[in-house]
Amino acid sequence: MAESVTIARPYADAAFKLAKESGAQGIWSQRLQRLALIAQDGDMAQVMGNPRLSAEQIAELFISLSDDSDPILANFVRTLAENRRLALLPEVSRLFDLARSQEEGVQEAVVYSAFPIDDAQIAALMQQLEPRFGTRLTARVEVDPSLIGGVRVTVGDQMLDASVRGKLDAMAVALNN
Repeated sequence: MAESVTIARPYADAAFKLAKESGAQGIWSQRLQRLALIAQDGDMAQVMGNPRLSAEQIAELFISLSDDSDPILANFVRTLAENRRLALLPEVSRLFDLARSQEEGVQEAVVYSAFPIDDAQIAALMQQLEPRFGTRLTARVEVDPSLIGGVRVTVGDQMLDASVRGKLDAMAVALNN
C-alpha cells in the first residue's frame, strides 16, 4: 500500500499541475476516475499484464476506452503505460482528488448509515460536523446495514463513529481495560 502511494504520488502531482494550469481540475478529476475504473476492470488487468502487448498498444486501448480526445491526457496515459504504472490509476485518482480538496479547502465526508439518509439530514449533519473537523465538507453517503443504527463518518484519516455498533465496541474496550 505505502509503496503504491509513493509511486503514484508523482503522477498525481503532475496531473494536478496540468489540471491547475488549465483551470480544469474538475474535468481532470472525472477523467482520472474514469481511467481508474478502466484500470480496475478484471479483463483490463489481464491486458495490462499481457507481455505480448506493447505499452503503446495498451495505452491506445486505455485512451479509446476513456472516450476522451484530449492530447494531454493521451500523453499522460502513454507515460503511465511506458512505465507500467496504469494499474496505479485508482491511487493516482485518489491522490489527485485529495490534492484538489486541499487546494479548495474542502474535504469529503463519507457517511456510513444503516439506512438511507435524505438531503435535509445530510445538510444538517454536515453543518454540525464542519466546525468539528475545521473545514468545509461534501458528503458521500453509503448504506452499511451492519451498523444497526446511527452513523459513522470518515473525513480524511479521522473517524467519528456514532453507530450502535461503534458504541458497543467502545463499551467492550472500556470494560476490558
